[in-house]
Amino acid sequence: MKIGVVVFPGSNCDEDMVHVLRNVFRLQVVKLWHKDHDLQGCKIVILPGGFSYGDYLRSGAIARFSPIMKEVIAFANQGGIVFGVCNGFQILCESGLLPGVLMHNENHQFICKNTFIKADNNDSMITSSIDLNQPLKIPIAHGEGKFYADEKTLTEMKANGQILFRYCDEFGNVTPESNPNGTTDNIAGICNSGKNVFGMMPHPERAAEGVLGNTDGKVIFESLLGLVTSPRR
Repeated sequence: MKIGVVVFPGSNCDEDMVHVLRNVFRLQVVKLWHKDHDLQGCKIVILPGGFSYGDYLRSGAIARFSPIMKEVIAFANQGGIVFGVCNGFQILCESGLLPGVLMHNENHQFICKNTFIKADNNDSMITSSIDLNQPLKIPIAHGEGKFYADEKTLTEMKANGQILFRYCDEFGNVTPESNPNGTTDNIAGICNSGKNVFGMMPHPERAAEGVLGNTDGKVIFESLLGLVTSPRR
């Protein structure tokens, strides 16, 4: 299986993502430069974290117009699997591939720390293999991670099972105190209505290897990759 990792000017988590996919999961990985017009036959396209184009105007606002994103949008609209982490999530929202927006953290400060999240349902590729009662310790590193959607959109998302992850405490309780950035309803990750485009603010690639002292993020990749190699439901 070939996986593409998109690299924008300002990306800084692309090597982390490539390392995990290539050296932990032993997958074929190619880098897709922002000026490319070819996804090289990749089965999954991943938009990594970082500060694309310096986060000028708004996080992801310029990257959304990169040549590669025309290909990513077309790929997603045809049912292709796309996964965005942190800045990648922001770009997917700016591109209209995911609903809502990512706003400045409630405290208007950059937050870099470990958080706990839990899967909200097992109805998507990326959460299908995750124990709903098991909190996962996954780090965050962002200044604009506060998810917002209007009430109508949020109601539709809940009805469609589009909320993937919520911030929780170490025991799995979803509480206001466990919300690190003021995000609506503790939302940490979502998907589109077609459930082939996924985005999350926490970084599972930074929690996927024993040498880091944390492998909680592996199950997220395993869930996604396991269903990709099986017939779509």
